[in-house]
Order: sequence, then structure tokens, then C-alpha cells
Amino acid sequence: MAGQQFQYDDSGNTFFYFLTSFVGLIVIPATYYLWPRDQNAEQLRLKSLRKVHGRCLWYRLRLMKAQQSIIPTLKKAALLFGWAVFLLLAYKVSKLDREYQEYNPYEVLGLDQGASVSEIKKQYRLLSLKFHPDKGGDEDLFMRIAKAHSALTNDESRQNWETYGNPDGPRATSFGIALPAWIVDSKNSMLVCIFPVRFYPPVVYSLLSYLATVTKWLSMVLTAAFEFDPRSNKEATIRPTDNIQVPQLIRELGNINVKKKEPPFCYPYSLKARVLVMAHLARMEVSDDIEEDQRFVVRKSPALLQEMVNVGCQLTMMANSRGGFHAPRLVSIENCMKLTQMIVQGLQESKSPLLQLPHFEEEHLRYCVSKKYKVRSLQDLVSLKDSDRRSMLRFLGEEKYDEVMAVLASFPSITMDTKLQVLDDEDSNNITAGSIVTVTVTLTRKRMAVREGWRNGGKTKAKVWQNKTKAAKKTKQSKKKKLTKKKPLPLPAAKAKQANGSVVAVAKEDEEDGSDKGSESEEGEGNKDSPSERDEESDKQSDTEQDEIAGDDEEEWEALQQSIQRRERALLETKSKVTHPVYSLYYPEEKHEWWWLYIADRKDQTLVSMPYHVCTLKDTEEVELKFPAPSKTGNYQYSVILRSDSYLGLDQIRPLKVRCYNSRVCVCVCVCCDCVCCVVL
Repeated sequence: MAGQQFQYDDSGNTFFYFLTSFVGLIVIPATYYLWPRDQNAEQLRLKSLRKVHGRCLWYRLRLMKAQQSIIPTLKKAALLFGWAVFLLLAYKVSKLDREYQEYNPYEVLGLDQGASVSEIKKQYRLLSLKFHPDKGGDEDLFMRIAKAHSALTNDESRQNWETYGNPDGPRATSFGIALPAWIVDSKNSMLVCIFPVRFYPPVVYSLLSYLATVTKWLSMVLTAAFEFDPRSNKEATIRPTDNIQVPQLIRELGNINVKKKEPPFCYPYSLKARVLVMAHLARMEVSDDIEEDQRFVVRKSPALLQEMVNVGCQLTMMANSRGGFHAPRLVSIENCMKLTQMIVQGLQESKSPLLQLPHFEEEHLRYCVSKKYKVRSLQDLVSLKDSDRRSMLRFLGEEKYDEVMAVLASFPSITMDTKLQVLDDEDSNNITAGSIVTVTVTLTRKRMAVREGWRNGGKTKAKVWQNKTKAAKKTKQSKKKKLTKKKPLPLPAAKAKQANGSVVAVAKEDEEDGSDKGSESEEGEGNKDSPSERDEESDKQSDTEQDEIAGDDEEEWEALQQSIQRRERALLETKSKVTHPVYSLYYPEEKHEWWWLYIADRKDQTLVSMPYHVCTLKDTEEVELKFPAPSKTGNYQYSVILRSDSYLGLDQIRPLKVRCYNSRVCVCVCVCCDCVCCVVL
């Protein structure tokens, strides 16, 4: 077998093909993803948000950045330079000579395939007179003509060319590599090793054992992350002025566990990040020197807290399935969620949710919590009548009052509907021990409109005539349910007797008794139906019951198919995580509304299902939460919890009652002993 040889492109011709392809693979996708979008569209979007979000820190920073930034211009210049290089390489490739062509001696001599020897010699003499070097011809071309003449006039060379495609016979297979030889030279091995450079993000190491109920301890664990260490992250900085400004903030804040000697909590970067987070929650003003550092810490915190929630949930599930260690408490995971809300809104845990609104200060809260109004939450503020609300907020002018109402109306109002079922079982409504329970939660997002009735669970008060119509509808529905309710078969009627090796129903005696009673009643009352008519009516009732059962089965099957199709579409669809901008006065970056949805046992303080991070809720979102049913029978009280990662006071908790059966029981008749028994499946 012929050998193999690898040859590098020392001339650099094929390397241009490689370089052109490489530059094209970079320039084309980069242009699609990095080309600056229409700045006018961004300006129009910011203009539409100005009425509500005009006072937010992120809005003011975005507006300044859009006016002063030269990044779009630099992006355009870099992309245009890349396209210029790509077009130049493409032009260079188009001008390259094709050096690696298939060798054909007939084409060299200008003859047709299969020409005779005399024709070959005649053509050679003509070409020699024209291209011989002594006649002023090209020497390289004449050498090719001579080689073609020798290959076609020599029997052995001609046979080798026809057999192997080469007059010299078989030769080693050559593979060309479109790279110059210098790039793999041992002298340049260091350059090859460091290209391309790989950047690995710093890893967050958090000790979940420190996640206590106190926010002070949780913020201490958060700020010990390596993202805030300048040795691990170049964006983090330690300034010479920190030795003066950080102790000054510590004296103003008070006790923040400064004397903690355990690393990494005692490191300077951790202490600085902790102080900046506490100052942000207290809404304290910091100097211009460390204001940029505070914005960096605040921007990083929600993503780190989300990872802490994920790690805590995974440890909980591992502890439940494997055992061997204590799982984090439910309150620790929920405190991570609460701290995310606090950081986005720049509020401490003990502060009122009303301080999320513009123009609200601590001294204004006394008007709201008075005995006359008793407004302590956003829902209480919405439920007031407009006249009472305006009277309570008399410290605001007309312009400020309208702004507060516009911001309040932009807050989300979520309605949550739950449906409990076992999808993989024949009877999806009965929950047996060990089965996988699916809770389908439908979330509907609306704007928090100013309306009455929030204190009654979000339902408006109904008028008297509305109550009457609702009562009439309920009575009609109850009558319909009574009419369509299935009649259970009596247990004695299901008995059977054995006769001649077959099962004989005992219902004949009942039919005879019924016929006797029917004849007696006919004697007493002549307007009663005959037994045959009653049998026809019973047959009709049984047919209607069977039709209802078949209809229920068809509805369950259709519902199951629809849920499967929804899950398949959800797997294929990629929804945008851009939902609704969050109103946050002190958060330095634009934040969108996201939610945590999970099921918990608040009595035992345990997670029942893994929290689902809802990031695509614009109008309506359907989420399926799965958890294994309890191993013991009985009634269980769980809670479906919806928590915001952006707002304080908008969390929802709905009770979820789960009744778990041991197993399915089938009532049947034993053929041998003539008894009714229950078989456990």
C-alpha cells in the first residue's frame, strides 16, 4: 500500500482559502448579532417609559449612556474593517493560479483522447518549433510538452498513466494542509498554545450553613463571593480611599459583623462589598469615589442570589433522596428570594412596601397607617376610594399624585389558578401513594388597576342584583349536577350465584319481586306504568349513563393530549426573557419582572417541588410543578407560593389540599365462595 505524506503550504496559496473562511465565519455572525440597532427605536422606547420610570436610576443612566456613548460607532467601525479584510482576502483568492490541476498529457499537447503515435509525434514537432528555448519559447512549458510526449510514446509510461494517473507509476498519497509550516514550528509552539485565550468566570463558593433568618448574615455570605475579589475578577477594584470611606460608612451603619474573623468574611473585599450592600439597602448616599463600586456590587447580587437559591434547592432534593446530611431550611432559601427583592428596590426588610413608590418618605407613612385609613401595603392603597386616597395623600401635589398613580398602575397584578392531577394514571383525579402529582399553575399578569375590593382577595364587591343572579346560576348548576349525577349500583345487586359452572345473576329474584309489586300497584293505581315500560326507562337511563361516562373519558383524553402538545411546544419554543421593566428607584440596571413558583409544606418547613423561575410571563404563562405523592395515606396541606424577584409585598400564597389514597380498590364477586371481596391493585 502506498505511503502517506503531509505537506504544509509554504507558498501560502491554500492558506488564503483557510484565512478567508476563518474571517468569514467571524464577520458574518458578528454583523448579525453586534451591529448596533436603530438608535431611534431605543430613544422612542425610553421616551415611552419616561412617564413611569423617569425617576429610576437605571433610566437616567441609560439615557446618559445613549447620549454620550461612542460604543455603537466603534462597533460599526470594527465590523466594517472586518468586512474590508474579508473582501480583500476573497479578491486575493480569486486571483490565485490553480497550481494543483489534474495532469493530462493529451491536454498539454492539445490532442484529443486516444490520438495515435504518429499524430503525437507530429504535434510534438510543431510545438517544439514554436516553444523550444532556442527559438525563444518558454522553458517550463517546453519541459511539460517533452514530458507529455515521452509519456504517450513510451509504452510503459503510457500504461502507468492510464492505470495510476501518473506516468511514473503509483506514488505516496499526499494530503495538503492549508496552514503555513511556521505556525507548527517548535520555535513558535508557545504562540499556538496561548491562542485562543480562554477566560473562565470566577466560581462562587458560598457556605449554605450560614444562611440564617437574619438578613445581616445572608448579606455577609453573599458579599464573600469571589466575584467581588479583585484577584478573581478584574471588574472589582480596591481603592486607596477605601481605608477612609469604608470605616466612615461602618460607623453610620452600626453593627454589621465587622469583628468576624473567619475567612473569607474578614477579607477587605468582602467587608467593602458588605458595607456597600448595607448602604444601598439603607438608601444612604456614598461618595463619588465608591459609587461606581456600589453599582457593580448591586448589579451582581441578584444573579448570585439566584445561584444560591439553585444550590440550596439541589441540596434539599439530594438530602431527600439520598440522605446523609441536613438540607438547608426552607426559610434560608426564601430569605435569598427576599434579599433579591430588597436589593432591587433598595429597601430594608423592616421597611414599608409603600416606599417603593416615588415621593414617599418615612415621615409620610404616618398619614397612611392612621386609624382612619390603615394602609400598610400596595393592595390597601389600591383598594381605597379615590376621594379617600386623595385625602390621605394630601401631602402630594397634583403632579406628584398623578405620577404616583401612574407608577402604581404599572405594578403587576397576578392571578393564579391551580389544577391538581396525575397525568400518567387512568384516573387523573385520584392521587395514590407514590404517584407523580402534577400541579398545573396558570399565571395571568395584568396591570394593578385602581379598583375596589382588594381586601377581599382581589374580588370586587357584587351588587345586590348580581348576588341574586349568581345565586340563581348556582341553583341551576346544582340542579344540573343532581340530574347528571351517576347512581351507584347497590352491592347486593352485584352478587352472583354459581350454577352449572357458570355465574348466574341474583337480580332475577329482585325483578320478580318488582313485577309483583308492579301488579299490586296497578291494581291500586291504574295510571302507573307497566313493568315493560319501566324496564325501557331503566335501559334508557343506563344508556345515558354510559354515554356520559364515554363523554367524560373522551374529555379526559383530549385534555391529556392537549397538555402533551403544550409541553412539546414549550420544549421547542424559545421565549424572550424580556417581560416588563421593573420600577426600581435605586437599582442601576434595567430589570425585568421574573418570578419564583414552587410548592412547600410550611408546617414542616420543607420544599415539596423545585422552584421554577418564571422568566417569560408577559400576559399568561402555564407552569407544571411535579412532586411525588406522600407514601402514607391521608390529607396533606401544602402551599403554592409565587414570589417576585423584583417587588416587595406582591408575593402570593395559595393553599393546596392533597388527599392521598393507599391504592385503587376494585369490588368483584368471587366465583368459588359466592362472596363480594375487594382486590387492592
